[in-house]
Amino acid sequence: MTDTAKAAPQREGIPAATIIIFRNAPEGGPPEVLMTVRSRNMTFAGGMAVFPGGRVDPEDYALGEDIARESGGAMDADEAAHQIAAVRETLEETGLALGLAGDIDAVKAGEARAMLMREGALAPVLEAFGWRLDLAQITPFARWFPKNENIVRVYDTRFYLADLGTGAVDVSIDHAENTRLFWTTAAGALEAAERGEIKLIFPTRRNLERLALFASFAEARAQAEAIPVRTIMPRVEERDGKPMLTILEDAGYPVTAEVLDDVARG
Repeated sequence: MTDTAKAAPQREGIPAATIIIFRNAPEGGPPEVLMTVRSRNMTFAGGMAVFPGGRVDPEDYALGEDIARESGGAMDADEAAHQIAAVRETLEETGLALGLAGDIDAVKAGEARAMLMREGALAPVLEAFGWRLDLAQITPFARWFPKNENIVRVYDTRFYLADLGTGAVDVSIDHAENTRLFWTTAAGALEAAERGEIKLIFPTRRNLERLALFASFAEARAQAEAIPVRTIMPRVEERDGKPMLTILEDAGYPVTAEVLDDVARG
């Protein structure tokens, strides 16, 4: 481990990152997003449907420092580390090589994924395949930090957007953290949750409601670029005699409160 890796920022929450991956619907209509169902054995959000992602590792911070230096200060090292983590976790969990540039095809992506699982870090994969990071492919969308003394593992998660376009690619589970990958519209995911086919934690539900507003990836990106990312820290408020879990009113979300007793948490 490098000195840079040892110097990863200390936080109240566990730093994490996730990419909401869009593709054009095969038969037209609203775009689809990729979701995964986490293994029931996972400590956080076990059995829940979420977007691909995971915690930021020390090696992501080390690579983030390199990116920040190369950018001449245009990219913050901490933000770079989160974006790198999102790229790494996406490759590991789905097999998709997003946020990367170079000679990339399905076979190489599969080989890179296998190497990533062996190495546990993205830097050696980039070197071995001659790839480079292309973080312009992903757009900051949101940041959620559901800080609560009653939650043992609190993640401070940054959400990003990315687009596959036609989406004519194969995805497969990692056989470790996830049990299923599936494409769905945001509205379709919410409807599936209402039918009891999938389970959603509070942040995922709110983000799906926001995503359901968009008729295309371009619309989603435009809103993300227009609304500055602010840290969303849900809090409990009493409304009409009922405790409600609430979020910011001006962060782009159409639904900003839910009855506390109805909230599913990780």
